[in-house]
Amino acid sequence: GVTDHVAVGNEEWNPWDADEKNELAASQQRYEANLKMIKYARSHLEQPSLRVQIWGKAAIGLYLWQHIFGGHLEPADVIAQWREGSQTAGTTYFSFLTGPSVVPGYFSVEAEHVVLVLNGREPAKVAYATQWLRYAQSLMESRKIQRVAVVLLGNERCRNAWIQPFLKRNGGFVSLLFVTYDYALVNEEDVFQWPLGVATYRNFPVVEPSWSMLHDPRSYLCNFLGTVYKNSSRETLIEILKQDGLDKLCWIAAREQWQPQETNESFKNYQDALLQSDLTLCPVGINTECYRIYEASSYGSLPVIEDVMTPGDCGNSSMHHSAPLQLLKTMGAPFIFIKNWKELPAILEKEKKMSLQEKIQRRKTLLEWYRNFKAWMRQKFISTLENSFLPSEKG
Repeated sequence: GVTDHVAVGNEEWNPWDADEKNELAASQQRYEANLKMIKYARSHLEQPSLRVQIWGKAAIGLYLWQHIFGGHLEPADVIAQWREGSQTAGTTYFSFLTGPSVVPGYFSVEAEHVVLVLNGREPAKVAYATQWLRYAQSLMESRKIQRVAVVLLGNERCRNAWIQPFLKRNGGFVSLLFVTYDYALVNEEDVFQWPLGVATYRNFPVVEPSWSMLHDPRSYLCNFLGTVYKNSSRETLIEILKQDGLDKLCWIAAREQWQPQETNESFKNYQDALLQSDLTLCPVGINTECYRIYEASSYGSLPVIEDVMTPGDCGNSSMHHSAPLQLLKTMGAPFIFIKNWKELPAILEKEKKMSLQEKIQRRKTLLEWYRNFKAWMRQKFISTLENSFLPSEKG
């Protein structure tokens, strides 16, 4: 019994207790001091080697910042006159400015490198974009900034000749161009294809996948909410759906006129349709690539894409021969590509026979692919800027 008592006593009383406590406190302080030193050294090591300011003067800038970069903007109010955000990625510190108050000469330029996000879709937009390019050029001439890259919402028929003289290789000052649609001058050296993304001008949100989005049965086999142009393949699509009574199994809301401004109700309807359909039908418009492809992917509704070239100057480049949609195809998009809407009844028949389990797996694959696609585009964008803007080690 005595030994037992001693053992218990040892636990209760420790003559070296005070010294141990002091030693513990001292070692804790040393640990914290070391941690501070490491953090300080690391912050100096990892200080961004590049500071880039992005001027978002087209809605596609919000896709770049909020969807691809996962960045935030202050204030959150989408109609604010001035919105900004920042983040460090790789060895680069990015700041992003957007809103009607971002006007040439009326804001401080706080980086040596600038990415200009512009809209070149039609003549009025091109005129406005050109003013911004002239402003950037004047800043370069006065050595306020060193390099400029452009992210361009291109013309839907790929008629982007106006930007050519601004490119460095043609005697201009723009080092890099990221452009939407299958522009034939994409060369992966200074001209890169960029995704159209979602319709941020209609405030399409960043969608976080939920459990129910993945697992719940959906009420409709497919959806198509959009404008049906006269004598277009969209007319054919609607006829095929009606012939076989398939329009009863799909959420179809066709209108004859395009509406740039959504009402709250029509936008909610559209989001519900994506969430409630297993497939989203994507007929060609002026271009094969459309916002619908990315919006459907956000909600795990598989895009069925009419894979045909549209009239105009888009098409194969020296680098790629998989147009249209060569960027998505190169990235292995798990979509259904068809050449003619006559193939649709067979696709929908197959769809009817699919089990919920198979559909859940397909949604997982689609959402995972889309997440990876955005991460890959972000990485490609950053490394392209760093390779172009950072002084080369060799020299």
